[in-house]
Amino acid sequence: MTGKQRREQLIEVGRKLFADKGFEATTVEEVAAKAGVSKPVVYEHFGGKEGLYAVVVDREIAVLLGAITGALEADAGSRITLERAALALLDYIEGSTDGFRILVRDSPPGQSTGSFASLISDIASQVEHILAAEFKRRKLDPKAAPLYAQMLVGMVALTGQWWLDSHKMKKAEVAAHLVNLAWNGLAGLEKKPALLTKPA
Repeated sequence: MTGKQRREQLIEVGRKLFADKGFEATTVEEVAAKAGVSKPVVYEHFGGKEGLYAVVVDREIAVLLGAITGALEADAGSRITLERAALALLDYIEGSTDGFRILVRDSPPGQSTGSFASLISDIASQVEHILAAEFKRRKLDPKAAPLYAQMLVGMVALTGQWWLDSHKMKKAEVAAHLVNLAWNGLAGLEKKPALLTKPA
């Protein structure tokens, strides 16, 4: 096996172990044993478990962000864009279940990037621009677009996690319900939203 092939093998073994057991429960010894190599080989390629985990997470983020970015950049109406983005996330969850499980778990201590939260933040910043344009068109305050982008992306991401665990509905049904709530809720936005009750 060439060095490049060995590296890819270790990444695949690590990806499976991180998905099944999580970062904390996975050991370098386990990765090495499953790959049929000694521990020094893992250290040589990645410097340790943290380095292997970082490579696995970076690859998953690139795949998911690429799919969602492609859906958001498509030249379509706002509702169609929303549908495509929801389906892109659900497609990723369905096709890369192990990868999604890795992304939604806690990152190793001290790691500020490469987490699901940072991924959601990246996606929300892209959605923000789309919402800002929609808000201007509807004569709503575009300064609120970042807040609505976080809410919308968070709603889709949390629903994706629920769907992964339950699989009680078909992907298209989940996407349709997501879009129904998001779109019909957005269609009736008030210019100056206020609570009907006083907070405690």
